[in-house]
Amino acid sequence: MANSKNVLTATDTNLETEVMNHAGLTLVDFWAEWCGPCKALGPTIDSIADQYEGKVKVYKLNVDENPDAAQRFKIRGIPTVILLKGGQLVDQLVGNQPKESFVTAIEKQI
Repeated sequence: MANSKNVLTATDTNLETEVMNHAGLTLVDFWAEWCGPCKALGPTIDSIADQYEGKVKVYKLNVDENPDAAQRFKIRGIPTVILLKGGQLVDQLVGNQPKESFVTAIEKQI
């Protein structure tokens, strides 16, 4: 799980209230416990959460525990990271990518 205090947990239950209703920029990392690339991406997500503290809300969402959320965003492979702005999907990155890819995507939206 997340090591950064800035990484929140998204679930089927809080997706609407916490994630979709947030007016600003939100990053959601769709992952699973059994997914090696997801675990490898973890430190990158932690680092981004710390770097963009106060600017971007960062969530991790376990697809095994929260199938409705994964289905809602048509997540077919993990890890998948989505960026939402005001509850609208603005970007999606699939696979374990270098931090720069996520920073570039975030900077485009800030």
